Amino acid sequence: MRFVQSSALLRNVLIVDAAFSGASGVTLVGAAAPLAAIFGLPHALVLGAGVFLLPYALFVGTLGLSAQLPRGLVWFVVAGNAVWAIESVLTLAQTSPTQAGIAAVIGQAAIVAAIGGAQAIGLKRSGLRPA
Repeated sequence: MRFVQSSALLRNVLIVDAAFSGASGVTLVGAAAPLAAIFGLPHALVLGAGVFLLPYALFVGTLGLSAQLPRGLVWFVVAGNAVWAIESVLTLAQTSPTQAGIAAVIGQAAIVAAIGGAQAIGLKRSGLRPA
């Protein structure tokens, strides 16, 4: 397994990812029913996304606190953010969201895509750990 010496950018963006994901998770779990109604999205989708985000935030936050990281694991997080952003947009075609729902889904997808992009840049700036 190849480890990298995490750049400050990578650590900071992982922490931002954890904070955004944690706040989103708490909000989605705590207000799933009203948000589902406002966004025109299925309750199970809103609640499920929130439940997923809580342990994800803990996982990514833990990575962000580490100086040395498994390179493949960070690429997995980057890829996961790309998939999340794409699946978010595809969700719009598979549901009947309200205008607020469309704005919320596109907005969070753009944030997640930007975070993933910044993580990729931070990973590229990180140096391989000496053997």
